Amino acid sequence: MLKAVITDARRAEVVEVPTPKPIADWALVKVLVTPMCTEYKAFLAGGRHEYLGHEAAGEVVEVAQPCGVKPGDRVVVMPQYPCGRCDLCLSGEYIHCEQCFDFAAFTGSPEGAATYAQYLLKPAWLLPKAPDDLTIEQASLALCALGPSFGAFDRIRLDALDTVLITGLGPVGLGAIVNARRRGARVIGVESHPWRVDRAMALGAERVLDPRDADCAKQVKALTGGIGVDAALDCSGVPAAHRLCIDATRRKGRVAFVGECSEPTTLRVSNDMIRKGLTVVGSWHYNRTRVNAIYDVIRAMPREADLLVSHELPMSRVQEAFEISASHDCAKILLHPWD
Repeated sequence: MLKAVITDARRAEVVEVPTPKPIADWALVKVLVTPMCTEYKAFLAGGRHEYLGHEAAGEVVEVAQPCGVKPGDRVVVMPQYPCGRCDLCLSGEYIHCEQCFDFAAFTGSPEGAATYAQYLLKPAWLLPKAPDDLTIEQASLALCALGPSFGAFDRIRLDALDTVLITGLGPVGLGAIVNARRRGARVIGVESHPWRVDRAMALGAERVLDPRDADCAKQVKALTGGIGVDAALDCSGVPAAHRLCIDATRRKGRVAFVGECSEPTTLRVSNDMIRKGLTVVGSWHYNRTRVNAIYDVIRAMPREADLLVSHELPMSRVQEAFEISASHDCAKILLHPWD
């Protein structure tokens, strides 16, 4: 089979590797769509990266034994390789599993773990079926395009009475606008990149503020009668954006973080959480039992779902795809491994 690899800084290519074989209750999936995510960071950083991606949608082509899927099923490929047996997995919160499989040790080869590839292996229970009324491209939005913000909004109970601040309007932040609008919430965005500002407005943001403005928090307060937003979601992973979310949210409001960040954030327990009464949560993905609710978002907002995808390219043009992703002049980019 063919798969994409990063060979060095700003260099990617397609190589040929062995096709994996299904084992136990794991299925072999022919990948029809690979949504690109944060892999562009490795593309910029350099070094060789052989196993790229965590998002995919496609068709089951082979199983080793009867399981939850069968050949011919169109499926969305959930991320990671959790155990499927612990309380977290059984409750649908598999993303937090602490007993994940060692992929290569279990299958006998590391091939099949990447989603930037023509085939992959996955436990059957992590392959929810794609609805017949959605294209496979539409169904693929149930991963990182809509998933992180959907899970966060579930946790902070965002609804139609809320004004929400969304910081960082990359593909995840743009998906957050769609999820917020589906719930009826009013959206104020924060983003400096012109392409993404325009796309955010097209998706239904009421205003998009520039984070480089020193008075950004004051502008948010001015748009909310001096009180602050009811809820805030950071998709940027930038500590300054975390602080803006905290400062611009009203007393007894809710703040969620979904953008990955390894830098320290200044969270003042007394002033921010005790005296202001904020609820502050981190959220990674959504509960497995909620996948049909995400499909409903896609059905209900087909125009917005289309706008979440800015580019579709064959995997043979992965170099170009990474360059577009690194430019930030894009929403979600979909690769087609068989083109």
